[in-house]
Amino acid sequence: QVQLVESGGGLVQAGDSLRLSCAASGRTFSSYGMGWFRQAPGKEREFVAAISWSGGRTYYADSAQGRFTISRDNAKNTVYLQMNKLKPEDTAVYYCAAQPRVIATTKDEYHYWGQGTQVTVSS
Repeated sequence: QVQLVESGGGLVQAGDSLRLSCAASGRTFSSYGMGWFRQAPGKEREFVAAISWSGGRTYYADSAQGRFTISRDNAKNTVYLQMNKLKPEDTAVYYCAAQPRVIATTKDEYHYWGQGTQVTVSS
């Protein structure tokens, strides 16, 4: 099993940047594909970005492409989400997640979840 703890969320203005971090423990981090999801009030949890075991492959939702970058440092057991040019519609609770496949893009494929970190973007 793996335990995940997100950090780095906060209140920012439109156009600002944030870097979210997810620290993993309890299992071999490099054995898991990692992802970021977000959930706004009244909406379903949606996919944002994913990264493969080694970090060599990434995948982004259309809403994140060109603005967000997912990365991982297996030596530090940490995955990151760099968010640039933030928009009010990015406001949500952001969750990191882990799954045993090389890479995955649907929430049903993910087995382990962090507690979430709030990102609020004001206009």
